[in-house]
Amino acid sequence: MSMNTNYIARTAGTAAASLKRAGLWDLALELPEGGATALRAELLTDRFFWRLDDPADAEAAVAALSQEEPTLGGFYDAQLAYTRLLFGLDPRPDDTARVRAGFSAATGDPRVASWATFWTGIITEKFDDAPEAAKEHYAQALDSAVQDEDLLLESYAIRHLGALALENGDASGLDDLRRSYQLRAALGARPQTAAAAATYAAALPPGTEAGQLTRLAAQTARELGLTWLIKSL
Repeated sequence: MSMNTNYIARTAGTAAASLKRAGLWDLALELPEGGATALRAELLTDRFFWRLDDPADAEAAVAALSQEEPTLGGFYDAQLAYTRLLFGLDPRPDDTARVRAGFSAATGDPRVASWATFWTGIITEKFDDAPEAAKEHYAQALDSAVQDEDLLLESYAIRHLGALALENGDASGLDDLRRSYQLRAALGARPQTAAAAATYAAALPPGTEAGQLTRLAAQTARELGLTWLIKSL
C-alpha cells in the first residue's frame, strides 16, 4: 500500500503524479515540484510502503508537513505507522493509536476524505476483526471513488470487497479482483498492478493465466524494488 493516498490525484496529468504511478519515486522527487512539502511527504510515504527502505526521509517529510498542515500530516503519519505495524518494522508503542487518530481526523479533510474512509475500512478489518463493518467503509469509499472518478481508489476498494466476498464463499469476488487489476493496469500504476496481479493469480485455479500473472508481478516487483512483494512471491 501505498495501498495508499493520492493527494495529487486531482492533478493526475502532472509529471510527478505519472512518475509516482510508475513507481519512479526518486525521479518524481527530483522534479521542481517534488520538493513541495505535501508532495514530498506523499511520495516518500508511498515509497516507504512499497520498498520498506530507510524511513528517515519519509518521517522528516511528514513531520515538516505536520507543522504546516496537522491533519494532512497526520494522514501520512498514520500510513507510516501502519506500514511499521504491517511489516513488523520496529513498530512504536503508540503506532496503533497514531493510525486510528490520523485516519479519523483525515475523514474531515476533503482532499483525502475518501481515502481516509478506505483506510478506516482497513483498520476495521485488520485491527478490529470486523469484516462486515469494514465492508461498509469500503463500499462508501467505492461510491466516492466513482463519483470523483478516482480510478485508483476504486481499484483499492473493490480489491478489498472482492477479497472479503471470496472469504465468504462468494465467487463474484473474483470479478472484483479482476476489475481491480484491470483498473490499475489501465492507469499505469505499476506497483499496484503488480500487487493486484499477485492477488488475482492466487485466487485463480492453477493454470496458464495464474502463471502469467505471477510472472508479471515478480518481474515488476524486481524492476521497481518492491521489497515485500518480492518476498511474498
